[in-house]
Amino acid sequence: MDQIEILRVQKYLRDTFRLDTIELRKRTNKSDSVEVYVGDEFIGVVFKDEEDGEISYAFQMAILEMDLPNPSAVVKS
Repeated sequence: MDQIEILRVQKYLRDTFRLDTIELRKRTNKSDSVEVYVGDEFIGVVFKDEEDGEISYAFQMAILEMDLPNPSAVVKS
């Protein structure tokens, strides 16, 4: 991904999630994807896909069970 693509996708994510601290960073030895950070925390990867003349971007984020809030904190009685 070139710098213009990175900035366009970054703006899209910032606008969509209403979060100005999202930052996309180039990956070492990878040109088809970038790392996604919120502040200093790595949260995922955006992959660029070119197929049949169409371009799309896929955001992949893994959520560890240990990072989720306690069930009692989200379940209302």
